[in-house]
Amino acid sequence: MDPRDGRDVPDDLDDAADLDEPGDDDVSNLADLDDVGDADDRPSSEGVLDDRIEDLFDDRGAGGPVDVLRGPMPDRDDDEHSGLGAAFDEDEPADDDDAPLPPLDEQAADDLLTRYLEIEKTLTARWPEGKLEPSLDRVLAVVDLLGDPQRAVPVIHVAGTNGKTSTARMIESLLRALGLRTGLFTSPHLHTVRERVRLDGEPIDIERFVRVYDDIEPYLGMVDQRSAADGGPALSYFEALTMLGFAAFADAPVDVAVVECGMGGAWDATNVADGSVAVVTPISYDHTDYLGSTLTAIAGEKSGIIKDGATAVLAAQELEAAEVLLARCAEVGAAIAREGVEFGVVSRTPAVGGQLVALQGPAGRYEDVFLPLFGAHQAANAAVALAAVEAFLGGGTAPLNDDLVRAGFAQVTSPGRLEIVRRSPTVIVDAAHNPHGAAALAAALTDGFEFTALVGVIGVLSDKDARGVLEALEPVLAEVVVTRSSSARATDPDALAAIAVEVLGADRVRVEPRLPDALDVAIERADELAADHGGGAGVLVTGSVVTAAEARSLLGRADA
Repeated sequence: MDPRDGRDVPDDLDDAADLDEPGDDDVSNLADLDDVGDADDRPSSEGVLDDRIEDLFDDRGAGGPVDVLRGPMPDRDDDEHSGLGAAFDEDEPADDDDAPLPPLDEQAADDLLTRYLEIEKTLTARWPEGKLEPSLDRVLAVVDLLGDPQRAVPVIHVAGTNGKTSTARMIESLLRALGLRTGLFTSPHLHTVRERVRLDGEPIDIERFVRVYDDIEPYLGMVDQRSAADGGPALSYFEALTMLGFAAFADAPVDVAVVECGMGGAWDATNVADGSVAVVTPISYDHTDYLGSTLTAIAGEKSGIIKDGATAVLAAQELEAAEVLLARCAEVGAAIAREGVEFGVVSRTPAVGGQLVALQGPAGRYEDVFLPLFGAHQAANAAVALAAVEAFLGGGTAPLNDDLVRAGFAQVTSPGRLEIVRRSPTVIVDAAHNPHGAAALAAALTDGFEFTALVGVIGVLSDKDARGVLEALEPVLAEVVVTRSSSARATDPDALAAIAVEVLGADRVRVEPRLPDALDVAIERADELAADHGGGAGVLVTGSVVTAAEARSLLGRADA
């Protein structure tokens, strides 16, 4: 059966009738909660330098690559490295040629941090990533000047409305478990811009970030000047970071880069790369002012990442979007792997800390895979990731090593996506910010948790469908504390409360303009409800990426 008419699997798929997959009405539950943030979905680079330096030193122990100018890449499991770069590592060098150079002295390290913060401020001053001009001219000019770094390594390209970041992180984790050196580019970030560019699973360290940016900065400036002379804009924040990502991957170098689109596909800055595998996660409505108001238009934009001769790995889609994607594959001669046809979720069982899944890939079947993430949508994302890796490594014709697949999924993390950040009471942080993502969140909460009562802390950006988000979450929330993040574009709490009252009723809505106060009130209320119900109450913080990020920080989770 054609996937556009459902998700039936042909008889030649081993035990395919057991696939745990919804029908058309449940397609929305297959979406994750990730998407590109707008201008205010990233933390400000402004602040007191001493505070930022202290925060950076508090981040020691995260692990990460060392700048090649100061020494070789350390083992990724080496706890002696801070993750900030060789300048901040205090180990003594060994007496051999491969040993890292000694750390910088205090003044040099301070100078490096100062330069890093200057770069952050410079980037933030650029055109915000939530704005899009439908042209690749500027980024094509930059990569031409840089010698096409996007062509230096193979690329797996990921587009879609929901699920992009989680799926990209799963793909990267599988590839790393299989022994490849990986680059990962995702957006938006939760706490530091370095999260967006990862080498072997770790955020790019400060030394490498500064060096790569300083290498490409003159070329960014040249293109900015050319564009201004022609009456056009300078490179945007997202475009500049995309250039940094490709340059860092080429410089490392990595064996493969997993690259998530920011917004859309065809005109996205990442689309200067030609992915040998193009992944399209579930498509729904978001950024309609740029991408169009119909699924046909949105899918048309996102289908632009599918290139001649590539393999397209397609998550389950609504009929309107599926038709566009399949037409694009036919147009460019791309091979196709479709969820529910060539691959899918065979079974899934909720488990402590996640779920146990069986996955069918285009080439192999994998049983007893522990996925440390919650919800049917994450199981579907895992199936998509598996199909992408099979397609990349063997064209979808050769199965992967079962034990390495299990190891790859077992190490997956997806911060800010149904993430438990506190116990007693349980506090969950989630970045859902559109109705599609909120519906997946509500389903996952019902599926993976047994709350007797759940208090929501909701803060939504002003250009999002707040009513749709609240309507999707209403069945799982006992009460809501309406608030706002620090974003300049956050919806006014009183305006959001008016919508919440219409959806949930006045007796279930409370307003706390400051997020820290909203968290305190929600936690206190959850404790009261737990006493009334004999335990089992919790708190859900959601509504936007920036709300999730700030809640994580307030609750002691400043790394991602």
